[in-house]
Amino acid sequence: MYQRMPNGIQIVEVGPRDGFQNVKDFIATEDKISIISSLIEAGINSVELTSFVSPKAIPQLADAQAVCRAILEKYGDTINASALVPNLKGALGAKEAGIREIACVISVSEAHNKANVNRTHEESLVELGRMLEALPDMKVRVDLATTFACPFAGWVEQEAVMRLAAEVTKMGIQDIVLCDTIGVATPDRVFNTSALMKKAFPSVNFALHLHDTRGMGLVNTIAGLQAGITSFETSIGGLGGCPFAPGAAGNTATEDVVNMFTDMNIQTGIDLEKLLGATGLVAEKVKAPLTGHMFKAKIYDCFAQR
Repeated sequence: MYQRMPNGIQIVEVGPRDGFQNVKDFIATEDKISIISSLIEAGINSVELTSFVSPKAIPQLADAQAVCRAILEKYGDTINASALVPNLKGALGAKEAGIREIACVISVSEAHNKANVNRTHEESLVELGRMLEALPDMKVRVDLATTFACPFAGWVEQEAVMRLAAEVTKMGIQDIVLCDTIGVATPDRVFNTSALMKKAFPSVNFALHLHDTRGMGLVNTIAGLQAGITSFETSIGGLGGCPFAPGAAGNTATEDVVNMFTDMNIQTGIDLEKLLGATGLVAEKVKAPLTGHMFKAKIYDCFAQR
């Protein structure tokens, strides 16, 4: 039996970072700005704009400063704009661009952490501490990559997630994202881990970042909702995938999640019609396959929100 559903949820759009980072052909800076603007105009008020990573590592995001400055100049304090950073240098670059919230990734799996950021857990925690010390006014959230499974080590134990979460919360982190980095999580795992984490760390704000590699993105979203999670990171068109996780396909598509919640009478604050228009702009400007369903689905005018 369904438990009582919340009246509303928070969508965090990560397409401009997680979605774009794997696209080989460079997306013109003005096109990135147009796409992000169309997402905001559709009602998305929380966007991960880019990543302040070395252009040698991810050339697609070499225009991070320009993108952030343009969006913040246009929308200012009306949105929650964040960026992913791999280290203190990236965090300082984000601050220079006007960003006031950053995301730091630490993989629960030691093997993936080494592949992703070339650090041990201890080294990642030291770098996180440096950022917190250098930027005391910056809001910092931690993305726990490979929360459910690792492409190198298999299923991840809940105890390992608990240990790493305990370490970052001791440092003052109050926002944690549980990430299904390769998209192999199942609803029972998502529910059990999410419920356990919320119970163990009641003062922490948890979100879910779910990939749709095996077509489980929406059902895992519902599993997280059942466990009490009300914030979800999604990507326009289903774009995305970790460059350091072999076989990881795209994220759960923003438009699919918004459609599902809208039809469940759970508020997102996002206009689906305008969002599909933004998806069309992505299809036009970005040379990558879109894996979401709603962009290709027929819209039936006879259905109304309950």
